[in-house]
Amino acid sequence: MAAGEGSRLGKLTKRKPKALLRVAGMPLLGRILHGLKEAGVRDVWIVVGYKADVIREKIGANYAGLNIQFVEAKRWKKGNLYSLLAAQEIFQQNFLLCMCDHIFDAEIPKSLINNGSKKALVLAIDKVSEEDTKVLEQNGKILDIGKKINRSDVAIDTGFFLCSPKIFEYANEAAQQGAKELADCVRVAGRNGDTQVVDVSGHLWADIDTKQDLDRAKRLLVEDSQKKRGPSDFVAHHLNRPIENAILYRISDWLFITPNRLTIATNVLAWFVTYLFFSGHLVTGSILTFVVGIMDGLDGKLARIRRRQTRLGRMEHPFDMLYEFSWLIALALFLSRTQGLLPLELCMFSLMFIAFYRFCYDQFSRTMKVSLDIYGRFEQTFRRVAGRRNIYNVYIFFGVIFDVPLYSLFAILFHSALTAVAYACRASVHMHAADRLSTLTLNARTEESSSKNINLRRLGTFVCNKLNRTCCPPFVAQNLGDLKAI
Repeated sequence: MAAGEGSRLGKLTKRKPKALLRVAGMPLLGRILHGLKEAGVRDVWIVVGYKADVIREKIGANYAGLNIQFVEAKRWKKGNLYSLLAAQEIFQQNFLLCMCDHIFDAEIPKSLINNGSKKALVLAIDKVSEEDTKVLEQNGKILDIGKKINRSDVAIDTGFFLCSPKIFEYANEAAQQGAKELADCVRVAGRNGDTQVVDVSGHLWADIDTKQDLDRAKRLLVEDSQKKRGPSDFVAHHLNRPIENAILYRISDWLFITPNRLTIATNVLAWFVTYLFFSGHLVTGSILTFVVGIMDGLDGKLARIRRRQTRLGRMEHPFDMLYEFSWLIALALFLSRTQGLLPLELCMFSLMFIAFYRFCYDQFSRTMKVSLDIYGRFEQTFRRVAGRRNIYNVYIFFGVIFDVPLYSLFAILFHSALTAVAYACRASVHMHAADRLSTLTLNARTEESSSKNINLRRLGTFVCNKLNRTCCPPFVAQNLGDLKAI
């Protein structure tokens, strides 16, 4: 639904329709289309009215790789109920209905699609208290909807619906009663007991009606641009993250700054740090390592917030490792001029341990399809202090400030060795536990084929008890679903 004018946004919608207003470098409607594609949608009909030609020209027929068609609402000025009615001849099966002025997590439409309800309308709600379109529901049924509900036990309308073609009957009934808004159609369907809600609390979404809403949506997107597993070490979590988010909020609408350009700038600065270490400018170099760390976090976040993630972007990590190693080598070479071979020996063993634990980490992720950082309770705690470039930068900085840079290399060697031992052991334990679970599951299938009276509940309990609890985190335990499928 992209037919409205968005008058509450004032001058912002005089030149372009609300659907094309940019939030963090992308038009609102573009964000919605990318999110729908991520949720598995292929075909989209966009209802247009205000500045319809501008929207058609900007979006086109294949935006984000979707099949897009446009429906013109002749009576869009009367209210968004008439925008819905403009599409009533199109749908002969269930369809998603969403607004052009909402940003959202793709899990919201997925939750609706997978709901399986037979009702005419299923609404995604968020059980929080805000000044927005509220939904009064009881036992999953909608009793009322509107912005003037003062009950404390209401939910918030996220603006996402799963509808059957029957919704148009309720829309026409509401129009005949003089109603003009979609909320009136929902109210009619609710009175007929033909509605249901799906709670999507905790997922990102925002309704944009005012300039303040635009600003809030931008901040939400910036916060959500963090990798899902979150920052790893305590430096990235407590120092880099808030600085990165503050910078990203400022630059996300500056289209001349792209993720690729940020990556190039980061690498140029990183190699300049290598030169500074090699030439003995240790104070300046150690300070700039933190700047590089912040810049390195920005390019990935900017790519996620602008939906510019590519396969090529994954090549950033090998280049990161290359300049990370070059810093230690350059520092060791400089110190070797006065300290002999010891700095080089410390550096050599540190690089060996770092390369080893990074390979263990990556191999685990590829095999288990989940990051080792979040696999178990120990890993979730250990990642805050595990060997990372950010922590090594702290060692270098304090070693330089107190004029004992050789001690920095000793600290890095010890920390990298400890991390290597921890990652190798924990990855081996978890992967061995997964192998045992697979074997037990296979044996259970074999036993079931010969005996139809097996007690699956007792078998599942036996498998869980058989495995050490510390070796059976939720990710592994989920595989027990295989047993239930027998």
